Amino acid sequence: MSDAELARLAEEYGVATTYEDWRGGRVHVPVDTLRHVLGSMGVDASSPRTALEEHWARQATRLLPPCVVARVGRPPQLPLPDQSRCWVEKAGGGWSEPGPSLPLGRHTLHVENGAVRQQAPLLVVPDRLDPRPGERRVWGMMAQLYSLRSRASWGMGDLRDLAELADWSARDLGADFTLVNPLHATEPVSPIEPSPYFPVSRRYGGPLNIRIEDIPEYAALEPAQRESIQRLARPLREHARTADLLDRDAVWDAKRAALGMLFQVPRAPAREAAYQAFLSREGAALVEYATWCALAEEHGRDYRSWPVELRDVSSHEVGAEALRRWPGVEFHRWLQWILDDQLAAAQAGARAAGMAVGIVHDVAVGVQPGGADAWMYADSLAPGVSVGAPPDEFNQYGQDWGQPPWHPVRLAERAYAPFRQVLCQGLRHAGGLRMDHVMGLFRLWWVPEGATPDQGTYVRYDHEGMVGSLLLAAHEFGATVVGEDLGTVEPWVRDHLGERNVLGTSVLWFERRDDGSPRRPEEWRTDCLATVATHDLPPVASYLSAEHVELRDHLGLLGRSAAAERAEAEAQVAAWRDRLVELGLLEPDVDLLSEPVSVVSALHAYLVRTPAHMIGISLADVVGDRRMQNQPGTSDAYPNWRIPLTTAEGEPVLLDELIADPRLAEQARRTLRPLIEPSFLES
Repeated sequence: MSDAELARLAEEYGVATTYEDWRGGRVHVPVDTLRHVLGSMGVDASSPRTALEEHWARQATRLLPPCVVARVGRPPQLPLPDQSRCWVEKAGGGWSEPGPSLPLGRHTLHVENGAVRQQAPLLVVPDRLDPRPGERRVWGMMAQLYSLRSRASWGMGDLRDLAELADWSARDLGADFTLVNPLHATEPVSPIEPSPYFPVSRRYGGPLNIRIEDIPEYAALEPAQRESIQRLARPLREHARTADLLDRDAVWDAKRAALGMLFQVPRAPAREAAYQAFLSREGAALVEYATWCALAEEHGRDYRSWPVELRDVSSHEVGAEALRRWPGVEFHRWLQWILDDQLAAAQAGARAAGMAVGIVHDVAVGVQPGGADAWMYADSLAPGVSVGAPPDEFNQYGQDWGQPPWHPVRLAERAYAPFRQVLCQGLRHAGGLRMDHVMGLFRLWWVPEGATPDQGTYVRYDHEGMVGSLLLAAHEFGATVVGEDLGTVEPWVRDHLGERNVLGTSVLWFERRDDGSPRRPEEWRTDCLATVATHDLPPVASYLSAEHVELRDHLGLLGRSAAAERAEAEAQVAAWRDRLVELGLLEPDVDLLSEPVSVVSALHAYLVRTPAHMIGISLADVVGDRRMQNQPGTSDAYPNWRIPLTTAEGEPVLLDELIADPRLAEQARRTLRPLIEPSFLES
């Protein structure tokens, strides 16, 4: 077998044979990786020459790509033979020549060349998003919703807490958005996966976030029934008065019991009409998702271990099982309606409080390989590989996120419909959307099953189709889009997103010049969400002390000595301190470790000095929390995504107290002063 022919075959399918690492070095992808990745795409690479010849033969007979993507106002660019004739079957009915301007959305392109006739989906997408969220700059809170508890919530943050955080930060502090972690669907039975970035579905949301008492049918319960529900809640609320780790299993078991009672309550005519309208809008997709939930309750959360006849969502046996379990299916459909209602209320409340944007939802990169979306969209995913990231500065062994990637060709053949359905779930009740790892719309790091993360490679996607689908969904809902473009990013990717009005993400700790010195604020880009850190980095209070170095050393995540890593971390903190002092934002004699509130305020003032269109402030930094929410590269070794919001002293912070306690409120105002002052609003 010729390695050159294998490399050529890989290139034909958009599989990288080399890549540039985070240090700027050129890495050659192992031959075994190329074979495995091609196999997951349905390409037999055992004989590259044969596979190449078969590929070229198929290409020679194709008149159209799997999906034609055109920006609105521009005719599709197609290298067709001179004698070809083509026409468009429009989505709303009727026919058109491909030249005239077509409305946004999915159409069908037909082409005829002699006796050969072919067709392909034609997706007409926006050229760029309208400038959002308006003329002025905006700022907002960033929170891990599950960690933000209140006296009324059931042991972890819920959608009422989200609504109240948005209302308080808007009315009292002038915030224009609230950015939260992904609220995607979790398992229907315990144990619950703690990571919001490893859901069973991105197409639907997580009922764990429901506030039980806000369901209208709760008011119709008899007093004894309400007391039964409150007995479920009390121990969870008591647990929330501590700084102990969150217990999602206990929360869901209690909420599941309460929701089961409320599901039995007759709905008023208007409520029933609203429910039926929701079911009509969601159609077959919701039935499929709810069927997965009902089946998972008996057979487990990984559909790949179910009886063989139930592994195909479209099989007759699955349909028969759905009918047999219809009360359970109906229950899970109802849960999504309740959730949708509370998501809508949170966004409506945020806008009513004066927010220009409102709630900004987060979209994870992928889903669990045996979950609902993997079952529903199996024909659009690539088997035998998972998404991850190559080694970088903070994760020196690379990352494997365990999520199946979209199959580039099969997704295109469906006109990116599964991807757009996921986006619409996040956008329906939002003013903005954060796309985690937005570079994945251009290329994704695929890790072969059984390989280590550094043995993966990049696979390219048609970015016109992926980005176009994102813009099409955002345009439909009038939303702002922020792309998380951190890490190893090709420069042209940022340029492309900027040209299409997708904001990037700029993190203060990473904004350094080539010589390693901190950038001056005026050197930052404008079209971005500017933050001090991310959920994968330590809060400011612990970053200043380099606690994260000891943690990563203890967990075996360092690729060099802890002493060298600490020296570099301390040098970076010192350099940022010097920059803040130079700009007059921090007093020279401030002790960074004993006065972290002053440093946090200075860092926020620095962000204000940048031209960034959006500024995100971590709620953890506002209250002085020290613990990381997530330590990349770990699973059970660190309690990722289970840490409640606490003060610097480790005392629990409840939302009610944050709003009402004079000491906490004053600390919040002090750290946020640069954003509250009129000078920011006028900038």
